[in-house]
Amino acid sequence: MNAPDQKAILHRYLISARDALLWKLDGLDDYAVRRPMTPTGTNLLGLVKHVASVTDGYLGAVMGRPSGIALPWFPEDPAQEVPNADLWVPADESREFIVDLHHQVAANSDATIEALDLDAVGEVPWWGDRGQVTLHQVLVHVIAETQRHAGHADIIRELIDGSVGIGEGMDNMWAGEGEDYWEEHRRQIEAAARQAQESAGS
Repeated sequence: MNAPDQKAILHRYLISARDALLWKLDGLDDYAVRRPMTPTGTNLLGLVKHVASVTDGYLGAVMGRPSGIALPWFPEDPAQEVPNADLWVPADESREFIVDLHHQVAANSDATIEALDLDAVGEVPWWGDRGQVTLHQVLVHVIAETQRHAGHADIIRELIDGSVGIGEGMDNMWAGEGEDYWEEHRRQIEAAARQAQESAGS
């Protein structure tokens, strides 16, 4: 397999992951996309904001192609940075702003991927001695990051309204027959967990 084919495959995986993450917002109101669903505050719109922010760095400045997009939650002076500010969305940051950020970052990232070879060299200052990287390495890193948070979004969306899947009309779930399949499936798993616990304690 030649290098252009490898790059196209990696690019396709990145596009699929970021589209799946963004799709998790569809059909939800402003409260639902922002509400914290875990003890650490994980929320859907915050995940989109975080992935866009991270991607902008790696497929922008790291590869010598900064987007010029202002990310106010990442101030120039690190001493002024607020922890986890990229993982949630204050009321004065609109949903439209975050979604537009996602699209702007995607466009700049796509342009970077198109313009550079996989062996093009970049620099990740915060990686220290491991900071010299290639586009290939950066692409793998960003795909892993995006897929990880798309998985978080899968669970968060299911907790909000029971919706599952990776895209419109594609739930990616292999369900058995009957309206009560998932309820019975969950009961079966719960019973197995309790049985394993009882066996371990005996």
